[in-house]
Amino acid sequence: MTAQSPITQDVLTLPRKTEEGAKRNLVGLSRAQMRDALIEIGTPERQAKMRVGQVWAWIYQRGVRDFADMTNLSKAFRADLAEHFVIEVPQVVTRALSEDGTRKYLLRIAGGHEVEAVYIPEEGRGTLCISSQVGCTLTCSFCHTGTQRLVRNLTAGEIVGQVMVVRDDLGEWPAPGRNPHDETRLLSNVVLMGMGEPLYNFDNVRDAMKIVMDGEGISLSRRRITLSTSGVVPEIARCAEEIGCLLAVSFHATTDEVRDKLVPINRRWNIETLLGALREYPRLSNSERITFEYVMLNGVNDSDEDARRLVKLIEGIPAKINLIPFNPWPGAPYDRSSNNRIRAFADIVYKAGYASPIRTPRGEDIMAACGQLKSETQRERKSKRQIEAETGS
Repeated sequence: MTAQSPITQDVLTLPRKTEEGAKRNLVGLSRAQMRDALIEIGTPERQAKMRVGQVWAWIYQRGVRDFADMTNLSKAFRADLAEHFVIEVPQVVTRALSEDGTRKYLLRIAGGHEVEAVYIPEEGRGTLCISSQVGCTLTCSFCHTGTQRLVRNLTAGEIVGQVMVVRDDLGEWPAPGRNPHDETRLLSNVVLMGMGEPLYNFDNVRDAMKIVMDGEGISLSRRRITLSTSGVVPEIARCAEEIGCLLAVSFHATTDEVRDKLVPINRRWNIETLLGALREYPRLSNSERITFEYVMLNGVNDSDEDARRLVKLIEGIPAKINLIPFNPWPGAPYDRSSNNRIRAFADIVYKAGYASPIRTPRGEDIMAACGQLKSETQRERKSKRQIEAETGS
């Protein structure tokens, strides 16, 4: 996709809401749950597995949202489905397009809550950063999302629905009559690096990713999915065993003293405890290597001594180090390390035998870069309310 300038922002019409509680949403149900749901409405048990396969393919291979379009099902069965179920995904409120082609989506979910997702196009691939919670509990001091209180976990349907919404926007669903496995993968990778801590919403994240990885559905391999955690140690082994995707860790410091401030969850599971769990992860999940995310903060964690401590700490772990220039936001308490300092840090890591790519900030002009997701929309709405209150309008 070619970059476009200037920045554009589309306000999209929200689809009509289904009456709450009237019908069950099929999006996010596991195959077993969908089978049980179909049996409950009268589908014979001997047919249920076949029916699940058919409906599943229409929803996740074809992107169909209207049961009437599921043409290999009988009219009577389609009518039963329409009477009892819906196929609903999060509603797009706004879509912001960056100069570099990055797209940020503000998505409305049940209860009127909103989350953000970001699509980043690159040469030969497209990565979607999705959210797992409304808000976050972790209060990481360099992260904008951490300044927003946790509201609730997303459901499996709301998580996988973000993928479906962006495929809608990219026009990626195959045309009628076309093999669904032949389409160009504009959305080729998913990263759970948006709002929230995925391992604090483990069951829903797991169930959503199983749908994304299903070979008869969206069909992304587990190596195309990366889950980012700040270090919820008890769930790391479960992630390896029950999801098996790639793992990224928000590391960001080489001493407990500094990490306690940057990533407060470190006070519960310190660096030594976290690294102990990470050493087991590649073996348990058959993953290639763990990604250590390291935001570069001027004068805080970017010294040569930090770089040397980092490579010593991760010794023996198959790993790469993603160096992330700090993406500032209004009121942020940190500054970005200089380019020279980042390059010097990267050189030490590289010479120690670890890949140390420096992440290019994407979507900064629309507050879509790493660590910036949260509240531009919230701030705007608050400002409007304040202005209205002050003017009496």
